[in-house]
Amino acid sequence: MSFFSSSLSVLAVLWRIFRIPLLIATGLAIGFLLPYAFYLDREVRSRFDDLSWQIPSRVYARPLQLAPGLPMKPDVLELELAAARYVDDPQATLPGTWHREGARFTISRRAFIYLDGREREKRIGVTIADGRVSQLVDADSGAAMASVRLDPARIATLYGELQEDRRYVTLGEIPPLLLSGLQAVEDRDFKSHHGIDTVAILRAAWANLVAGHVVQGGSTLTQQLVKNLFLDRGQTFARKLNEALLSLLIEARYDKKRILEAYVNEVFLGQQGAQAVHGFAAASEFYFGRDLRGLGPADIALLVGMVQGPSLYDPRRNPDRALTRRNIVLGAFRDTGLIDDATSAAASKQPIGTAANATLPRDRYPAFLELVRRQLKQDYPDTELNSAGLAIHTTLAPSVQSLGEGAIDKALTALGKRGEAVQAALVVTGAHDGEVQAMIGSRDVDEPGFNRALDALRPIGSLVKPFVNLVALAQPQRYSLATLLDDSAIDMLQPNGTRWRPENDDHQTHGQVLLIDALAESWNLATIHLGQRIGIDRVHGFLASFGLGRDINPNPSMLLGAVDLSPFDVARLYQYLASDGHALPLRALRGVLDAQGRALTRYTVKPGASDYANATRLVTYAMQQVAISGTAHAITDSGLGWLHAAGKTGTSDTQRDSWFAGFTGDSLAVAWVGRDDNKPTGLFGATGGLRIWIELMKRLPTTPLVVPQDGIERAWIAPASGKRTDSACARARELPFAVGYPPSEEENCPLDQLREFFKGSSN
Repeated sequence: MSFFSSSLSVLAVLWRIFRIPLLIATGLAIGFLLPYAFYLDREVRSRFDDLSWQIPSRVYARPLQLAPGLPMKPDVLELELAAARYVDDPQATLPGTWHREGARFTISRRAFIYLDGREREKRIGVTIADGRVSQLVDADSGAAMASVRLDPARIATLYGELQEDRRYVTLGEIPPLLLSGLQAVEDRDFKSHHGIDTVAILRAAWANLVAGHVVQGGSTLTQQLVKNLFLDRGQTFARKLNEALLSLLIEARYDKKRILEAYVNEVFLGQQGAQAVHGFAAASEFYFGRDLRGLGPADIALLVGMVQGPSLYDPRRNPDRALTRRNIVLGAFRDTGLIDDATSAAASKQPIGTAANATLPRDRYPAFLELVRRQLKQDYPDTELNSAGLAIHTTLAPSVQSLGEGAIDKALTALGKRGEAVQAALVVTGAHDGEVQAMIGSRDVDEPGFNRALDALRPIGSLVKPFVNLVALAQPQRYSLATLLDDSAIDMLQPNGTRWRPENDDHQTHGQVLLIDALAESWNLATIHLGQRIGIDRVHGFLASFGLGRDINPNPSMLLGAVDLSPFDVARLYQYLASDGHALPLRALRGVLDAQGRALTRYTVKPGASDYANATRLVTYAMQQVAISGTAHAITDSGLGWLHAAGKTGTSDTQRDSWFAGFTGDSLAVAWVGRDDNKPTGLFGATGGLRIWIELMKRLPTTPLVVPQDGIERAWIAPASGKRTDSACARARELPFAVGYPPSEEENCPLDQLREFFKGSSN
């Protein structure tokens, strides 16, 4: 009893001494900590009840659709695979890998979501022969396939203000080993603690006390999440108090699944330039070029190990340190029973499996992406594009873009000194669908400045001539390819009192010439006479009907291309010819998916009936002669005659602009070469723009142009008169005409007259 009494006496004394301080401390706790806790609780609820991030929108190229018979070359398929960040692997078993043996490719396609639904992982066998896909099979079963799509290349990311790359995933989309392994390494008591681990905190506090400053942490996953969501990177005791309070509040209000899902999407795991990589899903793509679900134990261990220090254990900058850390994590997986000894040993022997090209896609196609942004703005505000996690599927064909870039470089380099000061632009579209497959706005293809393909308004020169001829040929009762035109000198008084005396490029006149020859040889004088006959206003009206939004002055010089258009505008005009007289809008978008993979918008085009199909086919035939014997005969001379391409050269006044627009059976390309200071280049259309077009078509898989013959009939004519004649006559030419409108007048050649003479004598 004496001991008990003495103890009570001691407590009584202590109470008298510390009573007031304790009461003051309790009052402060009630008066400060409780209101502060309520304040923090409001902060937690406002952030966590509607937890969301600025998830950038991702921009994708079109998926390559493979099918037997598709024009294809091995090097072009390799360009497509490289753009989609596929890795060459002799096994080609993991998604995102491929291998080539001769003409046969084995491709392990990744799973992906497209506009019409989800595509599963699949191993594909592709054989290429004679410039086409000759065989397409399931690489596992050997079964023939009618067609298959490869997952599209990610070509750009539209970031918000935070510049964070993130792809939100639910816990069900994450490999179980990653979730369990994360807890085993970072927070083994995650399922049982209430936000803080007391033992770990006491251990860290003692170490910090001994050191005199913060040297160690004892953070749970919840505390780590709090650091990322609410706190700065400072290391103070006040910050640790806030961290503990916030962690307790979060654990009190939300279940473990909600907290863990937030963590796996928020954790910082790397940096590339100004862009930070957050979340395991984005990190998997950043380091391995694969979806999370395609990762093995070694890859998962690498990502989990990087949580402690993404820069310290960066596998690209510090591969040895990253390898050591990964193997430590694999040991933790083994020790906690997540993997067995054999799996741990096998995974530890694997090299670091990061893909060299699996980085954040930089916006490599500034000209094309500018077109994408302009077309997207019609439906989506910038705030939604930069933060809603949209998947934007475009029409870009990475291989076509790459080949176009190479064509410009090679063509301009071949010009020598003449090519040093010039710029270039190129637009490539699908001949029958108007999809923009490539757009280049500068010879420096990565230059994000002035987009010449969209915004450089330059005189188009003779590129306008096919449309002058089309307006005429739309009147088959009056005009045909055999119509004789006057190619004589012109001397015209202009409204300002000066004389306009245009000339042909060869400074000659050619008398009476066939309409088809005037177009093939690009004779200016004949074109002006034709335009005046059919009516300048009529030609102007036809050009204005395309809705280009440009000022087109209806004067005689318009007939020679005194019309300022961009390469994209020209492509819109020539798309009409390439698509057999159908007015198709040029589009860079196929569709948009939301963050959950649901289709929001699909951009489709339904071409209407062609109003001038027959006239278009006749003009196309004439443009094919341009490539055979006319101003673009270099196409045939270079070995591309088999394409039967149709096209037109264009040169502006004093050779300031060099153009070529031409199309094959499935591709339309418009090339421009000129100087930004508008000085003469010394180039004609055939020596500038045409060279780019030829270099492109030499490598681009494409099909020959076959002009439809519906509504067309053929007849032999005498070139000197344009009248119908016999095929046996000297210099007789067979030309196409609108059905029912071949020349009605006939001209018998001397051979016919001789036959008639002997026929009469025999009677």
